[in-house]
Amino acid sequence: MRIYNTLSGRKEDFRPIEEGKVRMYVCGPTVYNLIHIGNARPMIFFDTVRRYFEYKNYEVNFVSNFTDVDDKIIKAANEEGVDASVISERYIEECKKDMAGMGVRPATVHPKATEEIDGMIKMVAGLIEKGFAYEKNGTVYFRVRAFKGYGKLSHKNLDDLKSGNRTLLVTGEDEKEDPMDFVLWKPKKEGEPSWPSPWGDGRPGWHIECSVMSQKYLGETVDIHGGGEDLVFPHHENEIAQSEAFSGKPFSRYWMHNAFLNIDNRKMSKSLGNFFTVRDISEKYDLQVLRFFMLSAHYRSPLNFSAELMEAAKNGLERILNAASALRDYVIKAQAADGTYESPEQFRAKFEAAMDDDFNTADAISAVFELVKYANTRVASGCGKDEAESLLSLLEELCGVLGINTEPVEASLDAEVEALIKERQAARAEKNWAKADEIRDRLTGMGIILEDTKDGVKWKKA
Repeated sequence: MRIYNTLSGRKEDFRPIEEGKVRMYVCGPTVYNLIHIGNARPMIFFDTVRRYFEYKNYEVNFVSNFTDVDDKIIKAANEEGVDASVISERYIEECKKDMAGMGVRPATVHPKATEEIDGMIKMVAGLIEKGFAYEKNGTVYFRVRAFKGYGKLSHKNLDDLKSGNRTLLVTGEDEKEDPMDFVLWKPKKEGEPSWPSPWGDGRPGWHIECSVMSQKYLGETVDIHGGGEDLVFPHHENEIAQSEAFSGKPFSRYWMHNAFLNIDNRKMSKSLGNFFTVRDISEKYDLQVLRFFMLSAHYRSPLNFSAELMEAAKNGLERILNAASALRDYVIKAQAADGTYESPEQFRAKFEAAMDDDFNTADAISAVFELVKYANTRVASGCGKDEAESLLSLLEELCGVLGINTEPVEASLDAEVEALIKERQAARAEKNWAKADEIRDRLTGMGIILEDTKDGVKWKKA
């Protein structure tokens, strides 16, 4: 297996710290509102990475945090006149609902920043003791130039940063020894949550949170640290600096970053009116479609979101689900065949080759489509039950790695819908085609699509 490592700028053979085990940390969302589809891309991709490692029989310790103390959370809390924890807990639960809808499995641990304050204070104190940090008027800063490797992830030069892009600098420059130094601990402000510390009441800086949570749950060195490419600098660069300065050990062996998501070829922005939450998308599509869409491109390639591309993803997913359904029906009806048949393992080999090459989900999906085409052909030719079972088993297994559920959804019709279907059946029996069509249209408006087959009426959600 080869992984593109942002740190080295090339693909490298994956060699875990501990044989048969993977320690992976992925930066989670700041929970001040519903998650947007930009948040969804790393969630879906790294969930797929985890699933593939498990498919390859690795034991995965997957940690993804919730940032539950932040300026945006505090602002939302003050606007509602509630404690910041009310906002963060509300949106953690909403985030979990959206994650479930997208087929994103819960992490091994979902630590919350506010529950790890003691560890953050300990790390900050240790950095001061080692000469990597200093305190000024209740604020503790990291001394960037004391860490010789600063810039190795983002491949940025400190002097260029200082002179060429003032917008990257942190506020409070008059207090700092160097404009590039960043905040580890900030003093309390009125109306903000705070915790006692040796430097006065206050709260942690954003960067220190992930370093502490990663070290607590995964150890001083992890196999993989991931997130969106927007986190490379300054967040992940600062994580490396403070973590390695504190422990004296490499923080992560492999750094993985997914590319941006654009909307109709433009950056997502509320001001442009092209800002979509996952919840918005769920009102138009099953979130499995969103997952399938996200995996249809390589994770390091920019991904463009549009209505046309989502429809294409929906159609592609339906091809796979229809093939699984046809196989499932065929297995029930087919007779066991005598003799041997050609193994479908060639499709597994193509799938694995794609995933082993830096988790190329786009090519992995192509392998699944090849399997679907082959399976449809075999069913049409009247293959035996054993062969159909082997095709179904492989299709389910590979889709499972991608987080695509091929099992039929057990849906319950409410009384009104059930009554309408019966009424339509009665109209058809009476050859009242106009009424039957009227009821079909009404059901379609309710999100129910009917299919008249030789085996009776089948239905599915739109």
